[in-house]
Amino acid sequence: MKLASIFAALMTLGSASAFAPVAPKPMGVQRTALNSASDELYIDMDRRNLMNLILVGSAAVTVGGLAVPYIAFFVPPGSGGGSGGISAKDALGNDLMAADYLASKPAGDRSLAQGLKGDATYLIVKDDKTLESYGLNAVCTHLGCVVPWSSANNKFMCPCHGSQYAPDGHVVRGPAPLPLALAHCDTGSDGKIMFSPWTEEDFRTGGKGWWN
Repeated sequence: MKLASIFAALMTLGSASAFAPVAPKPMGVQRTALNSASDELYIDMDRRNLMNLILVGSAAVTVGGLAVPYIAFFVPPGSGGGSGGISAKDALGNDLMAADYLASKPAGDRSLAQGLKGDATYLIVKDDKTLESYGLNAVCTHLGCVVPWSSANNKFMCPCHGSQYAPDGHVVRGPAPLPLALAHCDTGSDGKIMFSPWTEEDFRTGGKGWWN
């Protein structure tokens, strides 16, 4: 009988504890959990922003790398134009003397010399065996190749992309967009052939020289 009473008391106690209210967690614990979740979200946002910056930066570098050559394609290469006159030089860097040079070249000759800023520049011998008053920069205005003179065709013919120039350097066939740059050619008091910048109107186009 006593055993039955003890068993009934235990059942009553278990049933009562099953329906007992659960004590709520302290506010401090809840706030700590919320703060932890907020910190994780903040870290994720920082990481996402960093990845976005890396992506945008990579795209900008790629686009810039493609755009610079494209823009440069439409800009004529430098023609060379020093601030003052310099003596024309041969391939070895020796000054060219007008008398000796003319004695060694036939009428109508167009040979290269080192000109302003070191650019290859054509010296032109006229039919009367005197030097033309201008030299022609040999740099093609398309993509910067050195343009050779073809005496058989009586014109300058670029081997790179087929541009052609008349004997005075104006364009007769593209893709070159502009004539060959001009430089003054004179004989100095010491007999040296001299180049100096051409700042006047381009007599071939009637306008200002593009190299100025």
